[in-house]
Amino acid sequence: MHIEIATVQDTKAIHDIYKPYVEKTNITFEYDVPSVEIMQQRIVSTLKMYPYLVAKIDEQVVGYAYASAYKERRAYDWGCELSVYVDEKYHRHGIAKALYYALLEILKQMNIQTVYACLTYPNEKSEKFHKSFGFIQIALFEKSGYKFNQWHDMIWMQKKLGNYQEVKEVIRFSQLDIKSVEACLKK
Repeated sequence: MHIEIATVQDTKAIHDIYKPYVEKTNITFEYDVPSVEIMQQRIVSTLKMYPYLVAKIDEQVVGYAYASAYKERRAYDWGCELSVYVDEKYHRHGIAKALYYALLEILKQMNIQTVYACLTYPNEKSEKFHKSFGFIQIALFEKSGYKFNQWHDMIWMQKKLGNYQEVKEVIRFSQLDIKSVEACLKK
């Protein structure tokens, strides 16, 4: 397995990984599977500011992870939300862990101070996964999403990446040195 920056050529595979999460689970609160074109727009848009990574085995995309804005106002720039999805056939192969590790290393280089994860609750597998990276639960929102004819709670989890002492300007992903990004992808 290797990790690389997502490209528009990866869109169909990313779409196919995401589709069952929308159709069969409450992991995402999206009701309708976005079109391939919409997924491509999301990838292109994300890469302007944040990393969007894919994990590949034999050149086949088997998982992906990305960061996105936590909130839109400028004061929130030092935090971002993370998402990760893995092909159902490749669960428990360490793919999500490898993607998150690379993603977190890149975000540190961008001077991101805090990362967040929004999870449907309960979701023991995802909670345990995030706790293994040092995330802690910071909020519970009861009955915040309605999908599959029932209400679902959600939690926010948080991980501190920075020391909050030396606040440096956030560097857009598209402006990072490619060699330093590649080093994060190879770790």
